[in-house]
Amino acid sequence: MTDSLDYDVLVDDALRDAMARALKRVEREGLPGDHHFYITFRTDHARARVSDSLKARYPEEITVVMQHQFWDLRVDERGFQVGLSFNQTPQILYIPFSAVTAFVDPSVKFGLQFRSRTGEDDRAPEAGRLQASGARAPDADSDNVVALDTFRKT
Repeated sequence: MTDSLDYDVLVDDALRDAMARALKRVEREGLPGDHHFYITFRTDHARARVSDSLKARYPEEITVVMQHQFWDLRVDERGFQVGLSFNQTPQILYIPFSAVTAFVDPSVKFGLQFRSRTGEDDRAPEAGRLQASGARAPDADSDNVVALDTFRKT
């Protein structure tokens, strides 16, 4: 037992749960209106499943865009599977929630940034599931990006 409450971990887990719930809703209902997601994740995460060719091109991190061309979105307690096309080659990815470092919905200027977790013993959110398409950078200039580093002690 520790002698402090790890608020940064608690908040990080709550924000990952919000992302998981959004993805689960998209799994059930599809993307509403102009909503779309930029999801940045660690390709070197122990539980991330990406093709060898994609991992060779992006050995540490990649941003995928879930907008018009994604399929087979399946969300579970620990992450999501999604079909995306890279250079006109379809691929199925599995992205653990703990591998995600940024989640942005530029249609509503909303974004979240997460602590990097590359190990297997990281926490999973309460809810979860998703899909994606292509690689681009998130809109970090968004008005609503929550950066937890602002609140951490140095």
